[in-house]
Amino acid sequence: MKKNKISKNWINRQKRDIYVRQSKIEGFKSRAVYKLKEIDEKFKIFKGTNSVVDLGAAPGSWSQYAATKIKSEKILSIDLLKFEKIKNSYQIIGDFTDETHKNEIKKYFGKKIDLIISDMAVNTIGNKDVDSIVTGELCLEGMNFALEALRENGKFVSKIFMGSSFNEIVLKAKKAFKDVRVFKPSASRKNSKETFIICKFLR
Repeated sequence: MKKNKISKNWINRQKRDIYVRQSKIEGFKSRAVYKLKEIDEKFKIFKGTNSVVDLGAAPGSWSQYAATKIKSEKILSIDLLKFEKIKNSYQIIGDFTDETHKNEIKKYFGKKIDLIISDMAVNTIGNKDVDSIVTGELCLEGMNFALEALRENGKFVSKIFMGSSFNEIVLKAKKAFKDVRVFKPSASRKNSKETFIICKFLR
């Protein structure tokens, strides 16, 4: 009964959510697209960008947005979950931390990458400290990949949760990038601990 109540509350919240409604009107696969759009408008992450990797891409709205910003070059979308093919994006179903997939990504581009974006998060268990730590680990994995795959002056954008690993992530980012910002888009729900780290100009 409790599960049914939670499901009904979620459905009602989705119906009231202006970003959910807007994403359906504009043909995006999820409301998450507006987080990336706001980040891009504020920090110009797609300026001078011709190649993008979308980590944890499912269901694909970030890759969809990237495809509106990059016309002539390459976008690669990777996720553990199967998701519908995104137009103008090369898709991998698998774990980006696996060396086989890392090599496939590098081979696809054939050169260093301009931008790596990540909206990855674990399925939350309700323990905010644990959720923060595990999602923080995903962010760090994404950053480690960015450090080996990005071109000089490349950019990395990732979801993080406020919590015990937050300072560690920001410190690591500042050592690796010249410009590091933390930003919570208006499309992020107010009761969510998520925020995003925007890292520009790899050292």
